[in-house]
Amino acid sequence: MAETLSLWPLIGIAVIVVGFLLRFNPVLVVIVAGIVTGVAAHMPVATILEKLGEGFLNTRNLPYILLIPLAVIGLLERHGLKERAQAWIAKIHSATAGRLLIVYLFVREATAAMGLTSLGGHPQMVRPLLAPMAEGAAEKKYGALPGAVRYRLRAMSAATDNVGLFFGEDIFVAFGAIIFMHNFMLESGGIQTEPLHIALWGIPTALCAFIIHATRLWRLDKHLERELAKTTTGQGDRA
Repeated sequence: MAETLSLWPLIGIAVIVVGFLLRFNPVLVVIVAGIVTGVAAHMPVATILEKLGEGFLNTRNLPYILLIPLAVIGLLERHGLKERAQAWIAKIHSATAGRLLIVYLFVREATAAMGLTSLGGHPQMVRPLLAPMAEGAAEKKYGALPGAVRYRLRAMSAATDNVGLFFGEDIFVAFGAIIFMHNFMLESGGIQTEPLHIALWGIPTALCAFIIHATRLWRLDKHLERELAKTTTGQGDRA
């Protein structure tokens, strides 16, 4: 007779969802979810505490990995990194916000496909460089930007980084998700596959993602032209 699989340990996922929705302390939510999962799985209390301790020891150096780059980026920003990025992009006459983001999308997706996922990112690339450059390209053409337009450019910069990373890393053969799919199909369905084949089948999806998001960025330039032209015309009429 097949052994019945208990789904009660999955209640820990519900604890995390509810805790984050209620905006409780993330560390407290994760600890409570771990304890609830352990109890639901009928684990001894000593084992639960042991697992929590092991998890803490394995990730205790993680804050240093996250905080050191942020300190470096903050120091560079204080010494004019954003201003220099905006001044540099303003010298390129053909540069627009949409074109700049399309180029970055291609570079981000291509480097992620080679496993170089750390070359971009929101704290080290989007906030200090990409978003200011996109704003600088728009300001060069239209002048001072309204707040809504400025935030839209920042959002599109962050979205471009997300799309490039998400679909680019699926092509990298040593990416964790590809190894997971390979093991899952082999163990659960007995389907023999090669990680390289799975990675190659990620290429059509990555190309489609590039084309779709590049089209959105091309339309962004058209949207900015229409919206800011109206703003400029309205200001001229009032004058």
